[in-house]
Amino acid sequence: MGRRRLLTAVLPLVAAHTGLVAVYDLGRAPHLTFLLLAFAFGSYLWAGRRCESRAGAAAILGVAAVLRLLLLPLPPTLSDDILRYGWDGKLVLAGFNPYLLSPDSEELAALRDERWQRMPHREVATVYPPLAQAVFSVASLLPFPLLGIKILLTCAELLGCWLLIRLAGRLGLPVGRSVWYCWNPLVTIEVAGMGHVDALVVTAAIATVLLLVGRPPKVSRSWSSVLSAAATSAAAVLVKLVPAVALPMWARQSRRPVLFLALAGVLVSVVMLPVFVSTGGVPPGLVKFGVSWEFNGPLFEPLAWALSEVPAVETVKGALDFIKDRSGNHQFWNRFYHFVYPEMMAKLLLAAVFAGILVVSLREKNPVLGTGRLFGGLVICSATVYPWYLLSVLPWAALARHRGWLSLSALVQLSYLSQITDLPHLPWLFLAIWLPFFWLWWRSKWSID
Repeated sequence: MGRRRLLTAVLPLVAAHTGLVAVYDLGRAPHLTFLLLAFAFGSYLWAGRRCESRAGAAAILGVAAVLRLLLLPLPPTLSDDILRYGWDGKLVLAGFNPYLLSPDSEELAALRDERWQRMPHREVATVYPPLAQAVFSVASLLPFPLLGIKILLTCAELLGCWLLIRLAGRLGLPVGRSVWYCWNPLVTIEVAGMGHVDALVVTAAIATVLLLVGRPPKVSRSWSSVLSAAATSAAAVLVKLVPAVALPMWARQSRRPVLFLALAGVLVSVVMLPVFVSTGGVPPGLVKFGVSWEFNGPLFEPLAWALSEVPAVETVKGALDFIKDRSGNHQFWNRFYHFVYPEMMAKLLLAAVFAGILVVSLREKNPVLGTGRLFGGLVICSATVYPWYLLSVLPWAALARHRGWLSLSALVQLSYLSQITDLPHLPWLFLAIWLPFFWLWWRSKWSID
């Protein structure tokens, strides 16, 4: 692709990112911020359509790097997760256990600073696994820890962009397909702008799938490829536990499932065992997140509402009363009453739905499509869907040109309106995000051709 054509295609996208940097504090200028976001996604669509079939790897990576470098100075005004990352890194370097002590613990009073005052959910201990903690700790050694975290994550995610380009080439696809991920404003904002650790998960997942695809795809996987894929999949889990759902599917696709699961399981177990031992089981932060966190779940919100409108709670409690009386074991059955409320019942029902998706994924032979469907199903079944949660789906949606998920990467940022303005999230913002997505999702399909 000629330089002039490339420049013409990407200049509006670069201008949109420059405008976001000029605004700087995106949370204090919501109208201008969302105007620029709309311009950014429009420019992204313009650039993607013109470059998808003609852009080369060097051009894709070069533009991706420029877009990310532009956003590195942004403060964490759309999301403040990076404040917790910096706190966790400082905590680990000081010799404390972040899985046991919440930021509000009196034992940590000497570590409190201005960033601690701005950090939300200070009563909850960390939920981030040890490999993520290692990255936070390395960045905390720098004189600019928060910027250091963003630089480390951005470099890792640019590596993921390069791996995605290689994956497209290995599949016989135009490498330009990768622009739908590499130049996506949601990706650039959430990684370089807000500094989300999900960038490491994406890179590790792409590396795993690239190793599973093989060279060429029809050749049986070598031992070295299987072992490497198991190691990268374990790395993804040790950054954020969510990719653990893909381990059974990836193991079957490796053609050596026992070897794959054995190595991945050993790596994850060895690293996570001290965490479980120190907390006496599941870390309390993870329990709190699983039980209490609820935001923007596409199926969860309407299901929880429906369960609150029908006598579901009373019906389940009546069934528990009957079983308890018939069995005579009151102490055992009494513990289940704590879970009988609409939100928890909705989570349990969606967990059952996702379990079915997980079983179906074991039949998927294509790692790219299987990973996209599985992570997409997890997002749809989740009770909490923040914009950056889509990062796990977007690489595969880019290669498949899945209009539903790519459109959601633009629509989901409307959820920030309820956080930086007084607009209620339900029902109008929720419907504006999810109704167009489900309509496009129904009309789209996961395929690579």
